[in-house]
Amino acid sequence: MNAVILGIFGYILVQLGIGIYVSRRISTEADYLVAGRSLGPWVATFTVFATWFGAETCIGAAGAVYERGLVGGSHDPFGYAICVILTGLIFAVPLWRLKLTTLADVFRLRFATSVERLAVVLMVPTSLFWAAAQVRAFGQVLSHASGFEVEATITLAAVVVIAYTMFGGLLADAWTDFVQGIALILGLIAISWMVLRAEGLDLFAGVEPALLNPLGSEPRPLLEIVEDWAVPVIGSMVAAELVARILATRSARVARNATVVAGASYFVIGLMPVGLGLVGATLVPGLAEPEQILPELARVYLPTVLYVVFAGGLVSAILSTVDSALLMASALVSHNVIVQMRPDLGERAKVRIARAGVAVFGMLAYVMALRAEAVYALVEEASSFGSAGIVTVVVFGLFTRIGGTGSATAALLAGVGTWIVGAYFAGWPYPYLTSLAAAVGAYLLAAGMGSTATRTLEPQEA
Repeated sequence: MNAVILGIFGYILVQLGIGIYVSRRISTEADYLVAGRSLGPWVATFTVFATWFGAETCIGAAGAVYERGLVGGSHDPFGYAICVILTGLIFAVPLWRLKLTTLADVFRLRFATSVERLAVVLMVPTSLFWAAAQVRAFGQVLSHASGFEVEATITLAAVVVIAYTMFGGLLADAWTDFVQGIALILGLIAISWMVLRAEGLDLFAGVEPALLNPLGSEPRPLLEIVEDWAVPVIGSMVAAELVARILATRSARVARNATVVAGASYFVIGLMPVGLGLVGATLVPGLAEPEQILPELARVYLPTVLYVVFAGGLVSAILSTVDSALLMASALVSHNVIVQMRPDLGERAKVRIARAGVAVFGMLAYVMALRAEAVYALVEEASSFGSAGIVTVVVFGLFTRIGGTGSATAALLAGVGTWIVGAYFAGWPYPYLTSLAAAVGAYLLAAGMGSTATRTLEPQEA
């Protein structure tokens, strides 16, 4: 395994070198946070795909399918693939035309600075949940390859990820995503091919039929099924990390097409780890850590050279997602809070503040990764926390003149408050649907009581 460890770290160093080299082109806040709005179709497609296709699919979803069958993949890849495609079709063009720097800018431009800051408070934890999930998964990969304790490898993973992210901003992130996306696809093809070559297609015939139902083998209430699918599809529809990629493209057409193609690719490539998790229960039964099913299959079926390719692909998936999440958390605080309070700051000062934010939020994500029980749980938290209010306000703000500052504030507070009560205290069966209904209801109620639009969003053609 020494060769594997050396291969993984060699791969990481190459990616870090690419990031440092590209980062030399960064001179302004826009360069650092939205890549100077310069991404073309190929790079844009790969950066959306690689950012979204992270540890939750390769580690979390594969482990969930290993334990529960296809119902464990309702979030990933099925739900999130639908989410990305819908975001491209519905939101990409109107968001790009506003020439925003972060998603939180919508809340200031359409409503008020107070709404913007409240939105930041709700969106930053979501980015931290995503980042923590990736850090934990990185630790799982290193632990499996090295034999060290997971806690120790999570610590090492956090150090690497923070250093990697601070250097290049979104421009370097996008270019490394291009390389990482290719490495990830090659790694998954390698393990899938070797397993099928060794076991044959008859392997799937041995899977219990009950495990092949994505809705679950037992009858469930309709609202429970809708809840399961609403979290990934609606909860992440305007995720700040995804919106950042849309804003970084060079045209509205590129923004839409790249997002839709990336979502479709996400579904197709995501079937590989899901399929491996499904047959993994037969090939490697009784794993103590189900989230290590892909690394375990790679260890059993791949020669060292291909194992390094596969491990590099996993590391790619993790790095490409975690740097996006940390960068977004930092961008929301630096651009939408600190810079708004200090409009006299120069461009280099803004970049320094954003980089410092990456370090701070990286440490917070590390603590969360140590305390989490599983990658999949972190991802579900990321899609649920505060997202009902965010998506409600963005939809009303972008596409209607209904409501003003009071409506937006009421929706954000009702959404997150209802979800926290339902998920953590009251034990409601459908906390996300309830929070979504509360957010929409609060927005419309406040609008009916006199909270009217005082600002409109004016698209800016390129």
